[in-house]
Amino acid sequence: MQFPVYIGLGAWKIHPHFLFEFLGYAVAFRLLLWRNLRADSLPTTQRSSIIAGGMVGAVVGAKALVLLQHVDLSWLDWRQWLLLIAQGKTIVGALLGGLIGVEITKSWIGVTKSTGDVFVVPLLVGTAIGRIGCFLTGLRDRTYGTLTTLPWGVDFGDGIVRHPTQLYEIAFLILLGVVIVWRKQSPYRSGDLFQIYLAGYLGFRFLIDFLKPDFHLLFGMSAVQIACLLGFLYACRQLSRRSFIIH
Repeated sequence: MQFPVYIGLGAWKIHPHFLFEFLGYAVAFRLLLWRNLRADSLPTTQRSSIIAGGMVGAVVGAKALVLLQHVDLSWLDWRQWLLLIAQGKTIVGALLGGLIGVEITKSWIGVTKSTGDVFVVPLLVGTAIGRIGCFLTGLRDRTYGTLTTLPWGVDFGDGIVRHPTQLYEIAFLILLGVVIVWRKQSPYRSGDLFQIYLAGYLGFRFLIDFLKPDFHLLFGMSAVQIACLLGFLYACRQLSRRSFIIH
């Protein structure tokens, strides 16, 4: 397989990162609207404000964290800094930034009920679709893993067999989705599903990113891992405060 793997559409060849990122956003947004209409009792104006606040926070978080993640590049060359601002983003930054944006918006408009559960399925599905594009893009995406001798290692084009961390993440997202569906079969408090998703995904990303050749910002951890650790501790604290019990 030669990377990037362009997707043929008639006479057109579409870059996999663009295609699957677009599909991920489109499917996630459609699922969010559908689940909101079914499960959310908030008025339309409040619901729209919360979604908008989350989107703004996600953009800011994705850009801010990607700059910290690649500070070794952006610090040395201002052109790299501009390139990261224009094109760079990270899912973890978008997730945590979106969470902060939602909570700030809710405090402004006076919403106190938990609204996170409706985001879980869109986030799981959208992220998994996007990671397909990351894998098919290869080295240019910078989400590949380190050297491995395991039989499922992938050569993305530089002659080095690496961990396909993008595929690991897709497999984990499927597993996490199964766990959340199973949890829904028992009584739970509003917001528990989102906190389970948040703790599970950030915990996984903290661990899997040790298999990525990233710049280690502090204590042997990358900026994304530090953000994952903080977010994971927050989610665990929220779950413990809710006296979460699996029956």
